[in-house]
Amino acid sequence: MSKIRSTLLGALACAASFNSMAADFTVNVINLTRGSSFTPILIAAHPAANRLFTSGTTASASLQEMAEGGSVTALDNDLTALNAITETNPGLLNAGSNTGAIALNTDATPANTNLSVVAMILPSNDGFIGLNSITIPTEPGTYIYNVNAYDAGTEANDEVRGSGVPGVAGFPVPPSSPVDTSSGNGGTGIPGATVEGFVHIHRNVLGDTDATGGVSDIDSTVHRWLNPVARVVVTVN
Repeated sequence: MSKIRSTLLGALACAASFNSMAADFTVNVINLTRGSSFTPILIAAHPAANRLFTSGTTASASLQEMAEGGSVTALDNDLTALNAITETNPGLLNAGSNTGAIALNTDATPANTNLSVVAMILPSNDGFIGLNSITIPTEPGTYIYNVNAYDAGTEANDEVRGSGVPGVAGFPVPPSSPVDTSSGNGGTGIPGATVEGFVHIHRNVLGDTDATGGVSDIDSTVHRWLNPVARVVVTVN
């Protein structure tokens, strides 16, 4: 009898542990830059054992696709295979704008205890915002996270537009920022730019002030930024 009761209590304790990790919450992403935009933003509640990227290591093909071309489809598919909960904010999030409250609920999937948010920064070669696998708070309240820019390390930061994702046929060329809608101004490329080969904190775009040439297609008076580049506000209900 005592063994049966002990087993039952153990099962109840396990269930309570899972329930304590479940969450009904909203996420609001704010663009803190002066003149850059974010591509469609992927917001994901996922298991703690899985990360979209790890600093100091090679980016996955799915992360490269997002960081260079702005598509979150491959990352979304990867997460769906893990039974993660995902939401995507469509279109471009311009400087000074926010997504508004995007609702997520992990009550039915309590293993999804961690939150990640990613999106490409425009204009950049392979820069992206990255909130990387934080533990989702369980106590009701509002939680604020300042988010840095990362470099996927998959493309040289030559700051010449239109490179897209190497080797992916038909992959869309990243659009320019709404602040600067040109497709480039004939920049020759930042001297010495190389592919780093690993994910790291972004150095910031350099740009120049030459509107008809120069080394960069990025306007340094509009598109330069310092970290943090985004703010994520999580509200737990």
